[in-house]
Amino acid sequence: MYRMMRRCLLVSGLLAMVIIARAQNSSYINNHKFIATVLSNYYGIPAPVILSIATIESSGGEGPAAKVLNNHFGIEGENYIVNRRGHKSRYKQYSNEISSYIDFCKLVTHKRFYNRLKDNDDCRLWVKALSHAGYSELPEQWEQKVMSVLDRIEHESDVASR
Repeated sequence: MYRMMRRCLLVSGLLAMVIIARAQNSSYINNHKFIATVLSNYYGIPAPVILSIATIESSGGEGPAAKVLNNHFGIEGENYIVNRRGHKSRYKQYSNEISSYIDFCKLVTHKRFYNRLKDNDDCRLWVKALSHAGYSELPEQWEQKVMSVLDRIEHESDVASR
């Protein structure tokens, strides 16, 4: 009996965490749609790709790099913040989150596949190209996570357009 109750509590807790994370991600996506759309029009990178990568890399805007460094894409580089233990993060610091979004788009324009995919709306091709170009240290897991968020974004936009 105790074991069953414990298992139920564990499953309930995990389910609650998933629901909270989804709500957090939806809020993050809604708050950043405009900047992603503007950058999509300028750089030719689909807005859902920009949003899903930012959502994953920033943990819905709640990750330490996003909160402290305004880095929503996990871009490595210079920063000036030292933690209590005297360590610096490997992630680049931005003055605001919009700068992070712009820097991500500029970074993508320097990839080999960019000219081939520019203005192509097939989001899956973009994610696969970034994954194969070494954007993540764990490309297969990263690609799955981004595709999952991408599916949710596309589903929500399909529902909204009905």
